[in-house]
Amino acid sequence: MVVTYTLERSVATIAMDDGKVNVMSPRMLAELDAALDRALADRAVVLLTGREGLFSAGFDLPTLRAGGAAALDMVRSGFELAARLLSFPYPVVVACTGHAIAMGSFLLVAGDHRMGATGSYRISANEVAIGITVPRAAVELLRQRLTPAAFNRAVTLAEAFEPEGAVAAGFLDQIVPATELAEAARTAAVAMAGLDMEAHAATKLRAREGALAGVRQAIDADSLTFRAGAAR
Repeated sequence: MVVTYTLERSVATIAMDDGKVNVMSPRMLAELDAALDRALADRAVVLLTGREGLFSAGFDLPTLRAGGAAALDMVRSGFELAARLLSFPYPVVVACTGHAIAMGSFLLVAGDHRMGATGSYRISANEVAIGITVPRAAVELLRQRLTPAAFNRAVTLAEAFEPEGAVAAGFLDQIVPATELAEAARTAAVAMAGLDMEAHAATKLRAREGALAGVRQAIDADSLTFRAGAAR
């Protein structure tokens, strides 16, 4: 397994650890989706985290470069997972333990409360730097959380943000010392478990109605573009 699930005091901790760089492989995405199914059944606040020093390096590049149905399914599954987090009926706390690159950064901005560790890591939508046009779904996910100036730099210039800059940009809500991140994130999640969940879910959908519609439309448009490119 590359994802572990632990339930305690109405908080479901979902931890990614593939022993390497936590790529968003088909396996990782499937296990994350299954973990969210469990959290939904448990009516739990979600605490999503990575391994020490690293949140996620993004999509599995060998699968992406191979193209075909496997690559399309992986990319679509990644953005559908982000949309699911964005609309999850219980609060989602993300503990960013380190580097969050590409799809890793898109999952990060889908959380309700994003806490990061201090350190020398980077958060980046690096597609333009490696010769990839940023997917429409990624653009919509970043648009709904980043400041206008940071959005432009992140999307069109592939700027990498250190933790402090990531707070100012909107990738993170706050940072704490790395040694305190796990406990601080859990404390925040436990506090959120006291919310009225029916009101939380309804308000989240109301507040994000436009963003969710934009992300879902973008996912479909990206799939069409991907298929058209593969057909050439």
